[in-house]
This record gives sequence, C-alpha cells and structure tokens, in this order.
Amino acid sequence: MKTPIAAFSCLALAAVPVTARERVQKPNVIYIYADDMGKGMISAYGQSQFTTPRIDALIKNGTSFENAYGCMFSAPARASLMTGYHDCRPDKWKITQAGQYAVAAEDTAVIASREAAIDAEDVRLAAPDLYLPQVFKKAGYVTGQVGKLDWGFTATRNQLRAHGWDYYYGYLDHVRCHGFYPPFLFDNDSIVLLEGNTHPDCAKTIEPETPGAYRERWNMAGKKTYSEDVFDEKAIGFIRDHRDEPFFLFYPSQLPHGPVSVPAVYPELADNPNLTPIEKEYGSMVKRLDDTVGKLMDEIKRLGIAGRTIFIFAADNGHEIYYAQKGRCEKPYRDVTNGELFDNYAHKYYSVPAGDVFNGNAGRAGLKRSNLEGGIHIPLVFYGEGSIPEGVVCREVVSNYDLLPTVADWLGVPLPVEKDGKSLLPALLEGKSLGSRYLVFSSMEGPAILTSDGWKLRSYAAEQAFELFYLPDDPQERTDLSERFPEWTAALRELLLKECGGDFRNGLYR
Repeated sequence: MKTPIAAFSCLALAAVPVTARERVQKPNVIYIYADDMGKGMISAYGQSQFTTPRIDALIKNGTSFENAYGCMFSAPARASLMTGYHDCRPDKWKITQAGQYAVAAEDTAVIASREAAIDAEDVRLAAPDLYLPQVFKKAGYVTGQVGKLDWGFTATRNQLRAHGWDYYYGYLDHVRCHGFYPPFLFDNDSIVLLEGNTHPDCAKTIEPETPGAYRERWNMAGKKTYSEDVFDEKAIGFIRDHRDEPFFLFYPSQLPHGPVSVPAVYPELADNPNLTPIEKEYGSMVKRLDDTVGKLMDEIKRLGIAGRTIFIFAADNGHEIYYAQKGRCEKPYRDVTNGELFDNYAHKYYSVPAGDVFNGNAGRAGLKRSNLEGGIHIPLVFYGEGSIPEGVVCREVVSNYDLLPTVADWLGVPLPVEKDGKSLLPALLEGKSLGSRYLVFSSMEGPAILTSDGWKLRSYAAEQAFELFYLPDDPQERTDLSERFPEWTAALRELLLKECGGDFRNGLYR
C-alpha cells in the first residue's frame, strides 16, 4: 500500500501524443451526457447482457479516463459541469424546486410567471466569472443544447440565455423529464406542442414492476412521439446548420434515466433468456442511447467534418435501478438473500446481493445519491480523429468540473476567476500526470473527498462517522482504514470541512 503522500501518476499509454501545434485549434465539440448510467452498463466495461458497440468504439479509438467522477445525482452534476465548481460549495448556484412546469399543454401560459419567480431568486456566478458555453462563445463558437435541462431541477429560458446558449431545444423541468412523451417542449423562446402526446406528466410510468405497470407502460394511447427521437433530429439539424463554423453541441440525454420507457425492445435483448420483460426494456434504453452516439458519429462523417470534431461521452452520476421487481432487485434496496435493507454503512449496497442482473455500478458499493463509488464514479471518454490519442486509458483522478478549465485551456480563453476544476490537456493529449490534487463530492449521506493517489474519506452523517479507504487496493470500499491512519483521516477531514465552507451540512443534500 502506498503512503498517503504518494502521487498517482498518469498511466496513459499514448504511442503518439498529440501536441499543441498538431491538434485542431478550434474543433467542434459534441458532448453526449448520459443520465443515471453507471459504468457497468457499457459492454466495454463489462456489461454482459447486451452490447453498446458505438460507445465501445469511442472508448477503443479515443482516450478514456478510468477514474472519472461526476456528482451523486443530476441537478448538482449539471450545475458543477456548467460552472467548473464542486457541489459542496454553498454559494455558486441554487438547486431549484422540480415540477414547476408540470402542466397540461393548454395551461402553458402559467409558465412565464413561474419562470419570473425562479429568476428572481436565481444565484448566478458573479462577473466576470464564466459558464461553460460562455467559454466557447469567447472563442467564437456557436453553442447549442438539445435534450434535458442543464440547470437545477427547473430552469428558465432566461437562465439559458444567461449561461451562453445560442440555441436550446428540450425540457426545462426535471419532473417532466421522467416521461418520454411530452405534450410540449421548449424551442428557444417558444413553447412547441407535440401533437399526439396527450399526457400532462409526459407519460411517466409506474414503479416497481407489476402486471398492471407493464400494461400501463405498453398502452400507447396519447404517446405518438418519443422525446429522444425528436432530440436526435434536432441535434443533427444543429450540426448541419453550423457545419461551416466551430460549434459546441451539448446533448444531455434522458437515457437511461427511468422510469422505464422505450418504444420497442431491441432484438438482442428480446432473445435474452436471463432477463425479465422490464429488464429487457431497460437494457433497450441503453441500446437506444448507443444508437444516438452512432447517429451523430455517422452524420459527422457524412458531412466531412470528422477531422475537426471531438466527441465527449460521459454520465452525470453513478448507477440507479429502474427495473425493480419482487424477487429480482427490490425497492427499497435490500439484500435479496436475507431481506436486510442496505444502509450503505453497516450494510453497503452491492449488485450481487441486491440481485442486479446488470451489475450497473461495475461491482462498486452504492448507487446514485451516495458518496460511495457506485454513486459518483462515471464513464468519461474523448474521441477525435487526429485530435485525441487513440486507444488510451488514462488513470488520472478527474472530475466533471474539469471540463470547463480543459476547454478554456484548449481554446486559449483566459479564465478570469480560478475554478475548482483543472485542465486535463496534459493527460489527455500527452499522457502526462496532472500532479497532486483532490476532488470533493456532496451526497445524501454526507460529503466526501478523494485524493489523486486514491485515498478517499467519506462521511456518513446518520452515524456522525467517517470512513477512510485506499481505492487502488480496495475499489469496493470494504476496509475502513480510519483507525489505522488517524492523522491522515483528521487531515482529510479538515480539508473537506474547508471545502464545505466550514460546515459539513453544505455537502449533505436532503
């Protein structure tokens, strides 16, 4: 075991690093952001029930980060991504209340007044600080977002403009995003109706699985247009419209966030005897996301701009279960062998005792909302012909809030305010170490801190306890080393308290 002061060097194996002089100076950037997709749902990372060939191709032909982290659920993850700050800070954004636009199509006139109320209490970055799309705009890019909202639980059209988006199409309410057949969506400043979609809740389905839930899910009355189909069309349209100028396209997908909803089960899953019907449907949601990756990659090649386009694929947080059913994987989460509930402290969640046939957290402890690895560990891969080294696995410890400084570094945009994130370019393009650093996370269990050499301190507020793990030897977080290394535990605890603004409650979401 390494000592607590050891540096964790980059183990990327790039045969031919891409230098600053050789790389494309203003590449198009397409960022596909999966929702609630654990790393284990990708076949390149061990998923055995189905394949994800287009995501696998990004990983095989690009640079993937083995130790990448998001946040513990989507709202802070998106805010962290957009600002470049970790989510234990009490002062950089406000997580708005969800469900404020959950109205019928004929009642959308009320949305403007609700937006005004949200804007009146909005917490913005103080000038001259920059949001991610504003960095791109400083470099002369056109910016577009298609899909799920980028901010909090309910966003406003005014917020999107303030963040630097030239174009937006999609949802602005987290609750409505849980259904896939919306009666209306936002198209820049307009609200557009999707004829044939008649469910005010966007046809959100029922959990857990029962015969009644299955019938309700496949009753297609009032479900004409699947949202992800529209999003693919709008994303491709944006690419075509701006193929002759540098663009940044952010595609925050709904997939595979549940409740489960997909127009059809993919043949690869339909014939799998290991899966129940709802498990086949959930796996098909991941396949549908893989198709989106393929569609956008194919369009870039068709337009002849593959040599100046970078794809980034990542997720907001760790794995979550949307295919619960009695005797398989049950909610509230419990050990199916003895019925004991998981508390993520004395009895941590793991896929095998939970009955999760997909092992979506790739064997790690915990799920979404937790500061355990299963809640915050994410896939992250960069791919670009001639711009990104091929077939590289980088083992640096990195975060979603590193993207903004990375983009600024690549495009030569000075950041007027220091961010929590760090540029990944030395690791991404040249296989170099990023040096000593640490990452900070909030959660519904308490905050946590992870050092670049693999030491992690997590809090568990319900017991007023801290656990210390050395992840290179213990990726499943089974052995608490806090008593063996009390001084190191105390040092990390003080550092975490500082990052939480002097109050651990700033890293405890309830």
